Order: sequence, then C-alpha cells, then structure tokens
Amino acid sequence: MKSWYVYILTNRKDWVLYIGVTNNLCRRTQEHKAGNPFWFSTMYNTKKLVYYEKYEDIREAIQREKQLKKWKRNRKIVLIEKENPERKDISEEWNE
Repeated sequence: MKSWYVYILTNRKDWVLYIGVTNNLCRRTQEHKAGNPFWFSTMYNTKKLVYYEKYEDIREAIQREKQLKKWKRNRKIVLIEKENPERKDISEEWNE
C-alpha cells in the first residue's frame, strides 16, 4: 500500500512556509533542496523540512494539505513546534 505525506518546508531566515503533498518524501525533499528556478521553494529558499504527516489515502492527504494552507501562519508554527521544537531539518537525519 502506498503512503502519502503532507509536509512543510521553511527557510532559515524569516520563516516562509511551503506546504505540499507527495508519495515519496525523501525524493521530494531532495528535489526542493536541488531547486528549480520556477519553484516557490527556490524563490523563497524553503528547503528545510520541519514537519510532515503520513497518510494511506491520497484524498485524506490532499484534504489535509488544503486545510493547513488555510490556517494562519501562527497556527502552522505552533503545529511545527509541537512536533519539532528545535525547528530542525528532519531530512538531515536521513543522510546520517
């Protein structure tokens, strides 16, 4: 069974947030870090994975992504800090 991930990336400077959904979180995070000049993550340097949730149903993942995108910035930051209080780049752990 395929898993789906809703994830949040940020930059290190001013906490610009990017929310997305993917079926391969490791690959997608690497793509964001590699950059593409037409991507939001490249323009705003949102390459630090600070939060994710896992789903088994793509519809639930998309619904959650849309829900998070509607939240105010402060509420998103509270969600991130609840799971990742040090605001670490979670993807760095995968390379260790």
